[in-house]
Amino acid sequence: ANSRAYSLVDSSQVSTFLISILLIVYGSFRSLNMDFENQDKEKDNSSAAGSFNGNSTNNSIQTIDSTQALFLPIGASVSLLVMFFFFDSVQVVFTICTAVLATIAFAFLLLPMCQYLTRPCSPQNKISFGCCGRFTAAELLSFSLSVMLVLIWVLTGHWLLMDALAMGLCVAMIAFVRLPSLKVSCLLLSGLLIYDVFWVFFSAYIFNSNVMVKVATQPADNPLDVLSRKLHLGPNVGRDVPRLSLPGKLVFPSSTGSHFSMLGIGDIVMPGLLLCFVLRYDNYKKQANSDSCGAPGPGNISGRMQKVSYFHCTLIGYFVGLLTATVASRIHRAAQPALLYLVPFTLLPLLTMAYLKGDLRRMWSEPFHSKSSSSRFLEV
Repeated sequence: ANSRAYSLVDSSQVSTFLISILLIVYGSFRSLNMDFENQDKEKDNSSAAGSFNGNSTNNSIQTIDSTQALFLPIGASVSLLVMFFFFDSVQVVFTICTAVLATIAFAFLLLPMCQYLTRPCSPQNKISFGCCGRFTAAELLSFSLSVMLVLIWVLTGHWLLMDALAMGLCVAMIAFVRLPSLKVSCLLLSGLLIYDVFWVFFSAYIFNSNVMVKVATQPADNPLDVLSRKLHLGPNVGRDVPRLSLPGKLVFPSSTGSHFSMLGIGDIVMPGLLLCFVLRYDNYKKQANSDSCGAPGPGNISGRMQKVSYFHCTLIGYFVGLLTATVASRIHRAAQPALLYLVPFTLLPLLTMAYLKGDLRRMWSEPFHSKSSSSRFLEV
């Protein structure tokens, strides 16, 4: 959800638009690249082990099924209530867990840059760290930089460092989580739309406070300050560190510095998962058409319509949805559930285009199932 300060269309909103779209595009292409790499490894394993087909390359990828899609909004609601009622009790644990996850996610975000930097200097051999595993020089460099950034964020609490960590979380979640079909996508996004609308618009009638906004904007005690008080290190040790605004959102200051624009990472990740799904389907369909010697689409659909990709259509819908949410927050001058606008503007154009192209039945259930074993695309 957007914060109460998210009411003016200025440079902060423009920054939010651009960064969220770049994160979705980058995360989607990282996800697609991971699919290609995993399939290449599976082909190498198959050729080395005969008919054995290992699945170890897919262990890090989580596919959401229908049951998980239905219960995810319920789990999110329970977590929101825990944070609302018991924030003072769990804030330190939640801050530490968030920092650890943000460290790993930001290391993943930095990994391509570190691979580019270390490639001319050292071979890509993995270095063993005993029970911790084996890592390349690029992985060690990206992790070290990520740890350094998290430590600086804990010491300073600067919004720009928090944004960097939130960006890493967005990209990692889009890259490592999969929606297997349009059916699961509709279940997940529809449930989260109801979740977002209820906790932004109706929670105040039950809890006498906007639960979503309060949890999203409430700062947490700095773990260094808590540690100094627990260990009785003295009145001046750890007391200068600021309270932390947790990286569950992107914030950008306005040009005047009078307010911040805010967008929750859920409003980026959840539509981003849909965009990642349609990008994979676009590439799957392109490969299938090339394998079938460029078979044309349905005769009642123009060639221009066939050339429009689902990814571009959905991405434009996401931008229009963000713009509509901004205009609505300006008109009502109150917090708006962004998914109320993002879900219809992404799902409805996608469903319409899939119906017109004749792909709706295929995309609805098992769209990546292929009888051909030579396909370059994974079955996910």
